[in-house]
Amino acid sequence: MRTVVLEVQSVRESLREAARAMKTGRGEREAHIGFATPELLWKVLTAKRWELLKSMTGAGPMSIREAARRVERDVKAVHGDVTALLDAGVLTRTAKGAVEFPYDAVKVEFLLRAA
Repeated sequence: MRTVVLEVQSVRESLREAARAMKTGRGEREAHIGFATPELLWKVLTAKRWELLKSMTGAGPMSIREAARRVERDVKAVHGDVTALLDAGVLTRTAKGAVEFPYDAVKVEFLLRAA
């Protein structure tokens, strides 16, 4: 099963973890997509986009029209959401132009600390 972790993590923390994994020779079992702040995470992952990701999880490449059909939404609106998710690195585009969320599971992680 391919899992992606959507997490709140600074660029510095992301680089540190990658260096540690390379140094210890541990291969990642999970892909990681980092967001600088919780606010950015929630700005990118709106309720409509989360619903879109749920419909695409484990489904393989598809057209934007097919994604819109799955969530029962307007193609133009889904196109905007797909573009935002592509820009954030959450979705990928195949060589044939289809869009894909290439994971079977999603985990969202962030830590809220006392001020």
